[in-house]
This record gives sequence, structure tokens and C-alpha cells, in this order.
Amino acid sequence: MKTYLAQRLGIAALTLFGMSLVIFVLLRLAPGDIVDILFSTGGYVNPSERVAIEKELGLDKPLWVQYVEWMRHMATGDLGKSYRYDLPAWEIIRPLLPVTIELATLSMIVAVLLGVPTGVISAVRQDSTLDYVLRVVSLAGLSMPSFWLGMVIILALVAWIGWIPPMTYVPASENLKLHMIQFALPALAVGYRSSALIMRITRSALLEVMREDYIRTARAKGQGERTVIWNHALKNAILPVVTVIGIEFAFLIGGLVVTETVFNLPGIARFLVQAILWRDYPIVQTLVMFIAMVVIISNLAVDMLYGVLDPRVRYGS
Repeated sequence: MKTYLAQRLGIAALTLFGMSLVIFVLLRLAPGDIVDILFSTGGYVNPSERVAIEKELGLDKPLWVQYVEWMRHMATGDLGKSYRYDLPAWEIIRPLLPVTIELATLSMIVAVLLGVPTGVISAVRQDSTLDYVLRVVSLAGLSMPSFWLGMVIILALVAWIGWIPPMTYVPASENLKLHMIQFALPALAVGYRSSALIMRITRSALLEVMREDYIRTARAKGQGERTVIWNHALKNAILPVVTVIGIEFAFLIGGLVVTETVFNLPGIARFLVQAILWRDYPIVQTLVMFIAMVVIISNLAVDMLYGVLDPRVRYGS
């Protein structure tokens, strides 16, 4: 187990290093930088002022020097200073993180609560009317973008009951009820889409397991159908479901851009797009590295869960 964990951490470190190179290079390959944007909005370019700003921001240095300095600052916990706001990057990002993490977590809770039970029911009632209905509902969830569903929910609330959810972010410390309502709607929209994928994976994995010999043996011993399904079949079919849940959660951290915009939530996904438009390198680099770390940690957590959920999985000592 220790050897396996060390190997995974080593791979994670190499992945982060590769991601840092990709992020750094792609940002510099994009046309224009913060200096170009500032002078294009002003309509006048003074060469001496341009050189002074580039020197102040460190953009006049060779690219390899800029990369080494960024890595050195990251290693010491210094995330740099925002070009646009002239504030430490961490001060800007810190209040945004809880919003996106909370929305992603609530969305995954909704997805699991909807996806796993309906997947089990669909597999148990294979080829029945209920199975076809659930499959159509899941296909609809995969077909509809979550942000479009969110807009439909808002329009439906306005048209049917004449009420619109808060369009300004309300912290939980100010009004917990409004805060929960504000997050419930986007979590439902995003969670429905993810639940459709979880439902289909659960159904296919469970159907495959239910054809195994040990399931027939359990039934032959006289065990109840509920015990066979939940204690034997689902327990062995849960590994691909856990994998999908981990991947979906990592995707949600960076994939809530439009949903956060529709519901006017100040999260990192929405802010990342604004930072890219402004070529705010410290902010973009920090946010993308954070998303990469979430993906790596999610995959590592899924791998660790394999050993807990399935004793057949063995790691090297």
C-alpha cells in the first residue's frame, strides 16, 4: 500500500509539473498580453510607458526566467499578484473557492442520490416499462446542457409562481435559507445531468454482475432478492460507478462556467474566463493548477477507495 501510494504521488507530481508547463506555454502563445489590452482600451500607446509596465510586471524577461520564478514563488506559497487588480492572487481567489466547491459538492450529492437508486431499479426491472422510462429520462439528462436547464428552471419559476431566485450572491452567514435556495436550483440542474451518466453506468455494471455465477448461487441458497441485489451485486458493481463519480466531481470544479454565470454565482470557473480574457497570468495559472490538483486528488481518492470497496484489489506493500 505504501509503495503504491508513493508511486501515485510521484505520478501526481510529474503530472502537475507537466500541467504547469502546458499552462505557462499556452498562455504565452495566446495573442496579446495584459499590456496590449490596457493600451488598446486607452487608444494610445506610449512606447516608454509600455516598456515600464512590462518591466514592472516582469514580462520583459525571457520566458524560461518567468517560468522558473513562477515555480519558485509557488514552492514558497507565493501565488503572485494579479495584473488587473494589483492584489495578491490568493486574496482574490480565496473567497471564490468555497462557492465552486459547495456547488460541485451539492451537485454530486444530488447526482448520486438520483443516479444510483434509479440505475439499480432500471437494472432490476430490465426491459420493463419503468426501465424504458428511466432510460429515456437519463438520456434526456445527458442531452440537455445544465446551464440551459437552469435557465428553464428560472423561467418556469417566474412564469408559474411569479418568483425569481436571488440573483445576487447571499453568503450563508447572512441568510442561510436564501443561500440554500440559491444553491439548490443550480445543484439540481447540474446534478440531474451527472445523475443521468451515473444511472446508466450503474445499470450496465449491475446487469453485468447479475449474470455472474455467484449471484445465481446466492439465489439458490434462498437469499432474498433485496439482499442479493444490495449486498452482493451492487457491492461488486460499484467500482465503475465510483470512478465516474470521481471524474464527474473533478470535471464540475472547472466546468461550471456557464452555470455560475446563469445563476450569478461568484465562483472560480466563472472568474477564470474573465482572467483569461484579461491575460491575468498569475490568476489563470493559479486557478488552472488548482483544478489540476483537484483532478489528481479525485483520481487518487478513487484508487484508494478501490481497496476499501473490493477486497480483491491488492496493492504492493
